[in-house]
Amino acid sequence: MIRAIIVLLTALLTISCNIDDVITGQLPPEITFENNTGVFRVKQGRTIIIAPNYQYVEGAQYIWTSNGEVLSTEPALTYCNDAVGEYFITLSVSNEAGVESVEIRIDVVELEIPFVSLPNSQNGFTIALGNELTLTPTVKETSIETEYVWSINSEVVSHSLSYTFVSETTGEFSATFLAQNEDGADSVSFVIKVCTIEDLPVEWRFEQTTYNYSTGRSIKIAPTTLTNYENGTFGWYLNGVALQEGPLPYYICSLSEVGEYTILAVLTLENTANQGSTTLTQEIKVNVCPKEGTFYRPSNSSSLMTWDKIYEYTPAPGQFINDLKSSGFNGSEYTPADAVEYAERRLKDKVWVSLGGFGGYIIAGFDHSVKNNGEYELAISGNSFDGSSEPGIVWVMQDENGDGLPNDTWYELKGSETGAAGTIQDYAVTYYRPAASGMAVQWSDNQGNSGQIDYIGQFHSQEYYYPLWISEESYTLRGTKLLERNYDASGNGSYWVQPHYDWGYVDNNSPIDIVGQEGTNDGSPSLNIFKISNAIDYNGESISLDYIDFVKIQTATNTKSGWLGENSTEVTGIYDNNLRELQ
Repeated sequence: MIRAIIVLLTALLTISCNIDDVITGQLPPEITFENNTGVFRVKQGRTIIIAPNYQYVEGAQYIWTSNGEVLSTEPALTYCNDAVGEYFITLSVSNEAGVESVEIRIDVVELEIPFVSLPNSQNGFTIALGNELTLTPTVKETSIETEYVWSINSEVVSHSLSYTFVSETTGEFSATFLAQNEDGADSVSFVIKVCTIEDLPVEWRFEQTTYNYSTGRSIKIAPTTLTNYENGTFGWYLNGVALQEGPLPYYICSLSEVGEYTILAVLTLENTANQGSTTLTQEIKVNVCPKEGTFYRPSNSSSLMTWDKIYEYTPAPGQFINDLKSSGFNGSEYTPADAVEYAERRLKDKVWVSLGGFGGYIIAGFDHSVKNNGEYELAISGNSFDGSSEPGIVWVMQDENGDGLPNDTWYELKGSETGAAGTIQDYAVTYYRPAASGMAVQWSDNQGNSGQIDYIGQFHSQEYYYPLWISEESYTLRGTKLLERNYDASGNGSYWVQPHYDWGYVDNNSPIDIVGQEGTNDGSPSLNIFKISNAIDYNGESISLDYIDFVKIQTATNTKSGWLGENSTEVTGIYDNNLRELQ
């Protein structure tokens, strides 16, 4: 009897442990993660430990692999990677009952280092005794708390972002600004020199040292940067003979005989503090060209109504510069020639080219001379519409020396704001390369103002808004600035309006000189027309031009509209309107 019971129990146990030849006494492994996603995030160079939750893993084997490489055979994975990117890793756990595999993703992201940018710090700063110097660096925005430390001669003086320096003694002071957080630190060090007013250094720079103009005309020769020159004497000499001497820091050159000349500009300063004098010199090349019309190129039946060649594309920094998406850059525009090729490709396809913030420009030429017939001879298209005008000023040039290049004299086409209150002639803005990707671009102007081109990563996430093909750490753009008109109509920053100007500007929804697109509101190409007879010279006076060969369009405002970013002129086409109306 007992033997029969044992046999029966053995049979029942056998049946309970074998169902369709599957052993049910041990189950296959199960893997779960506390975050329920299998996606993990770690900063570059930092270590993360991934420890899944397991069930049924007695005597199990573990293997973590990525791209066929075994990373670990432990239950938990310790992972570190210096390269930013997405990495997919497979975890397999096996026991006698089976194998369970899952794929996880590890996102390695950049460290949030608070990179620092401070324009002109590499050259140091010089101020007069008793004057204040306010310094405000740009620090790359991070999601973690950042500490600021200002030090003067190794002594901590402030923990604010901005710092105002003033000294009661002359001398040189070593300054350092440090920004630091748990991810790292960045700093900038420089020298502040304090001196008496008499000892302030003189800045004397000429942006242009070669001039070409037709006989019968005149040009204005002047330094583009001139500071601390009070009580100085300016001399302008040709072959040792004085053309002009005195306090005027410019010379109106009207040499009329065709030929090449070298004018010597001399600035002499008396230094009353040291009982000495300082003399600065600059040679200016002047080429007086043959009379107007010598190099005129009449149009014919094969002449293009549109531009024939783009000679230069130098935008200011802006959200559309280097953009790989909406702007059509390919990320390999590393030279001015690459930039020109980009602009030509875009304009041939009749899509917009952005000029960025104030001063950004494009130069185009025609395969013939555009004749001044007293009407609207030029047509330039942008993408303005009602409430969205970003005006650009038009400059024109004759090929006065006949070499086929835009290296002669530019003449501005006046518009409704010429001579108006708030319009600034000879306005200049210097843009500074940001210290790291994703940072705003700082600028300063020749009126003592400063600001930045904002980085708007939610819309335009390219690394830099500073043109890739500009190798210098800073560059200056110069032109005429119009008084800004943009405003926040909502009062909360959600709706910005950019009103039009009356007439005379590109990318401007003017009711006077816009044609073909009246009433459009979709940003499609809008055509403005212009008269060569509106050309003015350096003094704002009308200049008679029978024809022109080259055109320059330049962003005319220095402003931004909240989340819309900087105001930037866009150009989609440049035409000889004489031929456009015939075709």
